[in-house]
Amino acid sequence: MSDPTRQFDLGSLGGTQPPAATTKETRRPVAWNTGADLGMLLLRLGIGGLFLAHGVQKVFGLWGGLGLGETTSIIAGYGFSQASTLAWALGFGELILGALLVLGLFTPLAASGLLAVKAVAITVKWGGPFFAAEAVNAIELDVAMAAGAAALLFVGAGRIALDSGRTWQRRPLPWATLFLVVGAAVALGVLYGLR
Repeated sequence: MSDPTRQFDLGSLGGTQPPAATTKETRRPVAWNTGADLGMLLLRLGIGGLFLAHGVQKVFGLWGGLGLGETTSIIAGYGFSQASTLAWALGFGELILGALLVLGLFTPLAASGLLAVKAVAITVKWGGPFFAAEAVNAIELDVAMAAGAAALLFVGAGRIALDSGRTWQRRPLPWATLFLVVGAAVALGVLYGLR
């Protein structure tokens, strides 16, 4: 049933001859995508900067923050044991991991750690108000920050970062999966081991 005039249906290619086999030698390398790299830089600056600022508020009490004492009280109010230790870990974790995200350094580790922080926050606040206009302690911002951290976990930091050229930047999916599992284990350990 061979018809020499039959058209090949290959989407927009068409034609009367099958396309030539593509070899490694004829493939073009992936080009620099300035738009995507700038987008990832802006996402890193926004999400990482917010986490960094929240860490500064929790640790030092700056920018209208509560400081470690009040953060400890809030964590204890959610039913966590070791509230003082968790307040230190939360404050310094957000500060350090947020700074790493801004710099684009160890991005999968930083993003998974911050995603774990927000997963715990969303879980303990679940059932309360969602939108920030409804209440001060709504989960809207937590969800947005978790989504940004998850996006950076899977796409990487982009080429405008200190991670540029590292193995987890060139092959983000295996590293993202590994760190997602580690972050989930940490979040579950905090939720079920310390609450």
